[in-house]
Amino acid sequence: MREKVSFWRHPAVPEVDLLKARYVTHRFTRHTHAEYAIGLVVEGVEEFHNRGALHRAGAGEIVLVNADTVHTGHAGVPSGWAYRMLYPTGEALAAVAAELALPYGMPFFPEQVVRDPALARLLARTHLAAERGDDLTASTLMRTFFARLLTRHASRSFGAVPVADQGEHAVEQALEVLRERLVDPPSLEELAETVGARPFPLLRAIKARTGLPPHAWLTSLRVRRARTLLDSGRPPALVAAELGFTDQSHLNRHFKRIVGVPPAAYQRAAGTYKTGEGA
Repeated sequence: MREKVSFWRHPAVPEVDLLKARYVTHRFTRHTHAEYAIGLVVEGVEEFHNRGALHRAGAGEIVLVNADTVHTGHAGVPSGWAYRMLYPTGEALAAVAAELALPYGMPFFPEQVVRDPALARLLARTHLAAERGDDLTASTLMRTFFARLLTRHASRSFGAVPVADQGEHAVEQALEVLRERLVDPPSLEELAETVGARPFPLLRAIKARTGLPPHAWLTSLRVRRARTLLDSGRPPALVAAELGFTDQSHLNRHFKRIVGVPPAAYQRAAGTYKTGEGA
């Protein structure tokens, strides 16, 4: 089966990215993103690692991945899987929770795969309305879906993962150094020396905090920054150069593994509905 991917944004729900895809051989590498990943598997089976466990989501089940948590994604059966995904920002879900007077702060989903037929039907209707471009229906159903999702499946947000073997301050300093040196990152040894730590304990502490080793966390951050630059209209080749990727193909490879579509397809979809095949 050919892989097909559609990625878009709806002007009536600007804080939510949308994806409709069929994947067979595509694999999402370990990554994080700032948004939640909420979707409905419509065919096949998706498998993904998240929060230290392997999860399987089959047709009719809802996938719930919290923001800023490390996860993967791949086919759970030879024929792959098809799904409809929503990627709301934390601010969008927190705003709905506040309107409902829910004591969540930043909502947290303790279960990563749930079977809730009524909610699954609502998610499908919501996604289809956003695909068809109906502003009022899309925005109404989106808010209704998020409200029901939060009341049925969310709980109070968990705190940060305790940092092991290295001070909190050193880890924060190290991550800030990586943010500042996005294009020309230091070696692990140089990074540790800069923050007054030892290399291996610092590596373990960063992984305990972020769920990723420093180099993988930096790649995830670069892809986030790439999305921002692509949104502004910057050509993918320039984005690759500005963010320290070796070339555009290097950006393409990492971007697709994390976002699910190549940079050019992502950029074409900004603010509009576009469809690509074999992406």
